[in-house]
Amino acid sequence: MPSKNFIVAIELGSTKITGVAGQKNHDGSFTVNAVVREDSTTCIRKGVVYNADKTVQCITNIINRLKASMKTEIAQVYVGVGGQSIHAVRNVIVRDLADSQQVTHDLVNELMDTNRAMDYKDFEILDVVTQEYKVDNQFQLEPAGIECNHLEGNFLNILQRKRYYHNLNNCFDRAGIAIAEMYLAPIALADAVLTDSEKRSGCMLVDFGSETTTIQVFHKNVLRHLAVIPLGSNNITKDIVSLQMEEADAEKMKLRYASAYTDANDIDGTLFYNIDNERKIESRKFIELVEARVLEIVQNAWYQVPVELTDKLVGGIIITGGGSNLKNIDVAFRNHTHIPKVRIAKFVNYSIHSSNSDITAHNGMMNTILGLLAKGEINCAGENITEQKDIFDPNNTPEPAPVEEVKPRSETPVTGSGKVQTAVEKAEEEERKRKEAEEEERKRKEAEEEERIRQEQAKPKGPSLASKFMKWLGTFTEPDE
Repeated sequence: MPSKNFIVAIELGSTKITGVAGQKNHDGSFTVNAVVREDSTTCIRKGVVYNADKTVQCITNIINRLKASMKTEIAQVYVGVGGQSIHAVRNVIVRDLADSQQVTHDLVNELMDTNRAMDYKDFEILDVVTQEYKVDNQFQLEPAGIECNHLEGNFLNILQRKRYYHNLNNCFDRAGIAIAEMYLAPIALADAVLTDSEKRSGCMLVDFGSETTTIQVFHKNVLRHLAVIPLGSNNITKDIVSLQMEEADAEKMKLRYASAYTDANDIDGTLFYNIDNERKIESRKFIELVEARVLEIVQNAWYQVPVELTDKLVGGIIITGGGSNLKNIDVAFRNHTHIPKVRIAKFVNYSIHSSNSDITAHNGMMNTILGLLAKGEINCAGENITEQKDIFDPNNTPEPAPVEEVKPRSETPVTGSGKVQTAVEKAEEEERKRKEAEEEERKRKEAEEEERIRQEQAKPKGPSLASKFMKWLGTFTEPDE
């Protein structure tokens, strides 16, 4: 029996679009019922939609596969927003109060509304994180009720380019999928993998992705900085390609041999790595190339930490994402930042029940989508889908027909092709259907009129008018003598 209460989340990554459907359990755990993926390398770059048509196709395929798995229509989805265009900007709103007035909740809300109304050219405010309020010369998280002459609201505005934001919304509109809520994927990830202690004492979260690396800095339970750098594990693969090999071979070598840090004493100058059956490459050259790119990523990530917080990261550095599986990545961060506490977050902090291998792998690659799933509150299930068997599936064994009645098998319409019509095509389709309906109505009326005439002609005819007149005239003739 298909579930009628589940949440659907979709993450648009640079290499794949991932969709999951799952349920929240009464004990606080989650059950993931379905996981589907679509390759997005041809439509998304660095987390940003650049080919809308192919993105619509991928989203449609994701939804169709989830519907088939859940046997239920999907009414709406939760979407994670990320990518290179996202960055954070600090903003301060100031109010001078006369005669030492008491700060009210209305005044605090006014500061927040003023900040929300800020206009950034070409950028859209996705979210606002309140840092603190400066009440005269003291910083407060809750200023309401305090008397002061000067009030400042410090805010962290998280922005994204308007064009990218509207492109993403347009893709879901064209795919016919309603968005229940659009969340910032980095913040959903942070809530899923960080502990309260790490956020409170100060930490740096690094999401080491394929084409981008997202950095978040927390202190005193508040997000202090967010940035996305356009470097990721794919850059390591591309560097290995420069050693004269195919990208597929380079990816295999990265997974097999690459290490973020190798001690100089452990490098064997006589060792060679096999590219294929015929070619080899010197291990020292390979190690130096990989380490140079990793060091660049680590340096750029550390540069994003505000200077005033570099010595306040008591919670340490937490690394997640697919790039966190790189050997000795924690050592590389520890050596450069001199932060002794480095943790690799392979999985989310809450209990997940699933038989899917992508979930049970615990490799850090599903943390963001699971964080988005946890954010969901509204039921995404629609109506049940009547199960239809694919008559073209060679593995499909049709059910035997009843003995008392054998009916001819009707063809099953092929649906779910994922084709998305444009507005013009939809209008033309509706006009064509309207004309067909009018033509059918005209033919029906003609047939009814012909039937009426035929029935009139078939009725038995009585005596003619002339015979009736002669009969009437005979009533006046004199009788014979």
